[in-house]
Amino acid sequence: MFQVQPLTGAIGGVVQGIDLCQPIDEAAFSFLQEALLEYEVLFFRDQPMSPENHAAFASLFGQPQLHEAYDHVDGYPQLTILENDRDRPSKIEMWHTDMTFRPCPPIGSILHGVSIPPKGGDTLFASMSAAYEGLSGKMQSLLSGLTAIHDFSYGFRESLEEPGGAERLADMVAENPSVEHPVIRTHAVSGKKSIFVNSLFTVRIKGMQSKESRALLDFLYSHVTTPEYTCRFHWEPNSVAFWDNRITQHKPVNDYWPAHRKMQRITIDDGLRPV
Repeated sequence: MFQVQPLTGAIGGVVQGIDLCQPIDEAAFSFLQEALLEYEVLFFRDQPMSPENHAAFASLFGQPQLHEAYDHVDGYPQLTILENDRDRPSKIEMWHTDMTFRPCPPIGSILHGVSIPPKGGDTLFASMSAAYEGLSGKMQSLLSGLTAIHDFSYGFRESLEEPGGAERLADMVAENPSVEHPVIRTHAVSGKKSIFVNSLFTVRIKGMQSKESRALLDFLYSHVTTPEYTCRFHWEPNSVAFWDNRITQHKPVNDYWPAHRKMQRITIDDGLRPV
């Protein structure tokens, strides 16, 4: 029997009764689609997925997006490796929505915990629909008419400044010029409205003076991480998180360094621009 145990009042649910290492039948797929819309991020325990399992599961929900800035599993270019240890400290510590520097950001990501540190390394998630609902009507109205600029180089500025970074990421920079997205996005399936700016990739709000844009973005970045809109997931080996990238943000908690942490991720595309 399929079940979801809610993690908090606003976001997150732990799925029980589905084995991601086995083919997903129509009933399980339908259940997961509905659960993802309701909880916005789903968590699974004790799922020792192989790369083949991971790729097959992700393919049910759409085509994979490739991210050339990271290493990938041999034979699976869609399966990104996120690995950190003493010699490879994590560089991403900010709240963000994945890859909003692209015209069509991924609709979701499936992250598999392969090697988990003995303590620390949790991931925080925030509901952008709950954050939107928490705004006053006047603020919702103001934001609904605004557009924001997102940029790959802005989000990866630390990596670009490293020795050899500009050369290593030259193709990514060339292939990903700045893009524009609405500040308030409407979910293509559920119709929920949500805040669609993030501190990692959003450069500024179009048509505003710099200080106006900065003040408004800083307010939103603080607002979306209000505890009542968030959940915290504690990783165990073979845990899986599947989040709806259209309506959430997340943040890795980098309190485990210099311990080893290895994750594998697939991001899923639908080819639609945010509206």
